[in-house]
Amino acid sequence: MQVSPEVIPATTPAARAVARQITVLGAGAWGTAVAMALAGRHDVLLWGRNSDAMAAMAASGENSYLPGFALPPQLAISADFDAAVAHASGAHGLLIAACPVAGLRPMLQQLKDKAIANLVWLCKGFEGGTGMLPHQIVQEVLGGTVAGGALSGPSFAQEVARGLPCALTIASHSAPLRAKVVSALHGGNIRVYASDDLVGVEVGGAVKNVLAIATGVADGLGLGLNARAALITRGLAEITRLGTALGGQTETFMGLTGMGDLILTCTGDLSRNRRVGLGLAQGKALATIVAELGHVAEGVPCARAVRELARRMGVEMPITNAVAGVLFDGDLPQVMVQQLLARDPRDEAT
Repeated sequence: MQVSPEVIPATTPAARAVARQITVLGAGAWGTAVAMALAGRHDVLLWGRNSDAMAAMAASGENSYLPGFALPPQLAISADFDAAVAHASGAHGLLIAACPVAGLRPMLQQLKDKAIANLVWLCKGFEGGTGMLPHQIVQEVLGGTVAGGALSGPSFAQEVARGLPCALTIASHSAPLRAKVVSALHGGNIRVYASDDLVGVEVGGAVKNVLAIATGVADGLGLGLNARAALITRGLAEITRLGTALGGQTETFMGLTGMGDLILTCTGDLSRNRRVGLGLAQGKALATIVAELGHVAEGVPCARAVRELARRMGVEMPITNAVAGVLFDGDLPQVMVQQLLARDPRDEAT
């Protein structure tokens, strides 16, 4: 395959049967998996900032973040940001931002002067320093001129790349955008549900990563399945307390982006955040664990941001505070467990 300086097409345009022009900005594992899942039904372009890496991906037909998974021949690959954005700039286009929360603001700054009709983001977490959720960052940088929404839910990139079933939620205040995303993404092995609770969906997707670290610690210490169930259940109570305090709807936290994503991330062996907890239980340094992962574990920066936000708002989050203590304050994992067990009894509903 020849590499052009702009777009690297996997097939000729005439060979594609397309319904929508979709660009995925970010060629990490999750962005690539989403692009792979949609490439058979739409005209999909996958953008990454590293031109050498994108050229290597086009030549090998594989992304090093998802080794062993062949890229669909219909998928176009680009290292040209302007061309990638222009690909999805029409009224029927869909731009998907597939970057970590820390990279969302810089990416949005690049988009400020571009023609964007519809924007969806995949990142989960709170922005470090500001404590903002992704939709708040979008509002601050782009204003209210772009229809935007969060696509979230229990989903491991490797399983989506394999074509295994999953269910996601598109959350947006824009009913037309929700309908457009459902129409574009729902089908095959992917089910997509719609929600207008943008705050609730984003809070669930963010805080579950912190609780997955806690569950990994408990499993790594051999505390058993009873302890795991208790952590997940009480963790859901923490998510709900914070989410409703921020304006989220209680029922959202019982759904895919609350309980569903929490269960997956706390119990799945593919969970990066769970693996952080397992490493901490083994006595490994955080820097060593992150280096071994080779990927971003959003629960680490999120733990600090959530602890600070909960303190400011007066929301009680003992599990989150305990995780942050281990990550940032030098607390031992065993001490974290003892502190949680030593808490005074309370009514379960509170």
